[in-house]
Amino acid sequence: MRTVGEVVDRAYRDDTGRAVATLIRVTHDFDLAEEAWQEACEQALRTWPQRGVPRDPTAWLFTSARNRAIDRLRRERIGREKTAAALQIAELEAMGDDMHEIPDDRLRLLFTCCHPSLALDARIALTLRTVAGLTTKEIARAFLVPEPTLGQRLTRAKRKIRDAGIPYRVPPREALPDRLDGVRAVVYLVFNEGYEATEGELIRTDLCAEAIRLARMLDHLIPDEPESRGLLALLLLQHARRAARTDAAGDLVTLEDQDRSRWDHELIDEGLALVDASPGAGPYGLQAAIAACHDRAPRPEDTDWAQIASLYDELERVRPSPVVALNRAVAVAMADGPDAGLRLLDPLAVDLDRYHHFHAARADLLRRAGRGPEAATAYDRALALVGNDAERRYLERRRTAVAD
Repeated sequence: MRTVGEVVDRAYRDDTGRAVATLIRVTHDFDLAEEAWQEACEQALRTWPQRGVPRDPTAWLFTSARNRAIDRLRRERIGREKTAAALQIAELEAMGDDMHEIPDDRLRLLFTCCHPSLALDARIALTLRTVAGLTTKEIARAFLVPEPTLGQRLTRAKRKIRDAGIPYRVPPREALPDRLDGVRAVVYLVFNEGYEATEGELIRTDLCAEAIRLARMLDHLIPDEPESRGLLALLLLQHARRAARTDAAGDLVTLEDQDRSRWDHELIDEGLALVDASPGAGPYGLQAAIAACHDRAPRPEDTDWAQIASLYDELERVRPSPVVALNRAVAVAMADGPDAGLRLLDPLAVDLDRYHHFHAARADLLRRAGRGPEAATAYDRALALVGNDAERRYLERRRTAVAD
């Protein structure tokens, strides 16, 4: 038997995006919609312990939020705004109590939060706040910024949406591919910050979970979109390794040293099924295929590095970048030997000089090639750039080993 707090928390997590999206569509006001839903949840926490949990908690919460929005509109709209408010009130009053019988507006909300005219950090924060239902405090803690700073970021984003007249809609068909790619990029950035945090603990499971939830939502709302499905598969296959990526002390364990029995094989099965059913030729589909090669290997030595290098060849053709070239060089090194990989790394030195992963990868290949002093120098450069404590400790151990 769940407690009232657990029921409200579950509804808040699961239904915030849909409830807030519907209220924003009608009221055109982010703050009013969020506050009405928040107040409904707070009212439930006050009244349900005495009155009991309703048969349909979500319907109760949405009705309460809708009524609060109506009350606010009646109180606060004056002058010329009265006519618009009257129309909004009429639409809210005409809604049924069952939120799931109302058209799902989350896709509108997702595209609005990820609009390209907003700063990238604002897109991420606004998506997590309004679509995923995270609190300002949770988002601030996840991204290691003060709560007031994060609050100001959200306020500026909402003001920009209002003042710039950013439309609350799904983009027209001709603009959909680019805009959809922008939404996927935001979801992937959220996951990456959870997968390898900039500072503090290496893994932030809550951010990874929220990104997967957003990827599932995107795949559900726009079904049979290969790249969205590829993104979901990629996140599942990478997140499946989370338990094995650190040891009991919280230190980094590299892929080749991980205890693969600790991988989440249910997530792997789900991710592999998506890859097999819908092999994608876009960036996320190709990255999912690469992750699948790793997750299919029962032992590190069973990894098909030649296939991974071939997939990186295709990824570099589809979406070229120095980071993709770096990953391809590592795959070639694992397939053909460290010297082959080092030859591919040399041309990337200028573009990736400030990227600690470049120097860490180069150090590792130099170590494998038996070039200890050069490896030590590369490790020193990586240590000067790394921000995450778990990665730092790993690099320090490697640096000490090549110096011995």
